[in-house]
Amino acid sequence: MTKLLLSLHVLAAIIAIGPVTVAASMFPAVTRRADRTGLPLLHRICRVYATLGIAVPVFGLATASSLGVLGDAWLITSIALTAAAAALLALVILPAQRRVLAGAPVPPARLGMLTGIFNLLWAVVVVLMIVRPGSTTGA
Repeated sequence: MTKLLLSLHVLAAIIAIGPVTVAASMFPAVTRRADRTGLPLLHRICRVYATLGIAVPVFGLATASSLGVLGDAWLITSIALTAAAAALLALVILPAQRRVLAGAPVPPARLGMLTGIFNLLWAVVVVLMIVRPGSTTGA
């Protein structure tokens, strides 16, 4: 069962988080261009895949429970970083994208910086998931 949960967790991360990070990263660059026709699509990708991304921590917590590592520091740190990334996306990045689509002035550099922080948070989570400090697997 653990292998199935871990497989679903990794697949959900690749399928859901990957598109959000790419689309969110492209959004500020497209706002700088004269032709902004791609902005609604990029925003929609971010919204839809952010919703699908809820599966990542769900399967992750199920996997961690199955492995008996819910109290490990690397996992608690990963959960906190995941929550921070989700909050940044839901409370800052997506609303800023909506404001851009509505015609409000949002500095592309600020949106790019926030998206970079979002992506960095996910990168750190991925490293923690692979390295797992204190793991007995020798990784």
